[in-house]
Amino acid sequence: MSEEAFDLVVVGAGIVGLGAAYEGLRRGLRVAVVERSAGVKGASVRNFGHVGVTGQSGEALGYALEARERWLELAAEAGFWTSQRGGAIVARGEEEQALLEQLAAERGHAQLRLHGADAIREATGAADARITGGALLPLDLQVDPREAAPAIARLLEARGVVFRWGAAALGIEPGSVTTASGTLRADAVVVAVNADVDQFFPQLAAEARLRRCGLDMLLLDWRGAPAVPHPLLTGSSMLRYSAFAGLDGAEALRERIAYEQPEMIERDVNQMVTQRPDGTLIVGDTHYRGHAVAPFQEERSFDYLLELNEQLFARRAPVLQRWQGVYASAPQEFLLADPAPGVRVASVTTGIGMTTGLGFAAHAVAGLL
Repeated sequence: MSEEAFDLVVVGAGIVGLGAAYEGLRRGLRVAVVERSAGVKGASVRNFGHVGVTGQSGEALGYALEARERWLELAAEAGFWTSQRGGAIVARGEEEQALLEQLAAERGHAQLRLHGADAIREATGAADARITGGALLPLDLQVDPREAAPAIARLLEARGVVFRWGAAALGIEPGSVTTASGTLRADAVVVAVNADVDQFFPQLAAEARLRRCGLDMLLLDWRGAPAVPHPLLTGSSMLRYSAFAGLDGAEALRERIAYEQPEMIERDVNQMVTQRPDGTLIVGDTHYRGHAVAPFQEERSFDYLLELNEQLFARRAPVLQRWQGVYASAPQEFLLADPAPGVRVASVTTGIGMTTGLGFAAHAVAGLL
């Protein structure tokens, strides 16, 4: 059994864990990352790659703005693709249009630019006849999720961060993390294990009412189809993201969707898409929650996502891949706690990890140190 000494040990190599390691490196610390998988395999590669700054409010908006700057820094340093064209959202009824107008009045033109139906169709590639207007979201970013997090890990490793891949943490105590191959000692430990907080600190997870959220997603062969140049959100996204969901009229939108498309509410769908640099289209996503997520995915969920996508673009495309994502879910958007001296648990407990994780991680490390 070996024993090594560091200033900071991070458990978990998802985007929050990588963000914590990056912050430690920026502060001149000797950093190690312990990850039970052989690489970045979890929620950080199973998402849309959308850094959705505009849809956040309060604490999440602050983290998202910080994360945005770090995404741009890391993209330049690690050489992975990023798009600064911004996001987009389509309105397909007066309720969505009203919410867009409210948020535009609050945030201003720099964050949300309203457009008419024809202009938003041209800007997004959407073809739904029900579109009444929409908006472009200039602050939003896009990365390729399958490329970005692994590229960050490689950059950190090249700059001296020690990675212990395939090394499950067997014990986390003040000043040390024990794995099967040895103990890593450090004054500070950040535990960034997404939903698996309950595997290490079950009481903390119970107090936070932490559960797992499973989701169904698809990859379509969109090559040869009109481009989708922006991460594209819809009215269902407004029900999920706090900047919209907290506005007057959000409940009216929910009631209309529940009446017109009850299956969308039943499956808790966030209908959105992003196009990767290779032309493929990420389509999603449904949501279902529990203390454990069953591995069995319903084919009807995928059929329904394809139906919604065909309505939005008036086009079918071959399915290349299907997958299940899993992330932490709790009533609050973030879990930040110190279960022991020098040990900090940091988890984004809703589906905004790519949007806020790098900023949240920087805050978590700064507070711990």
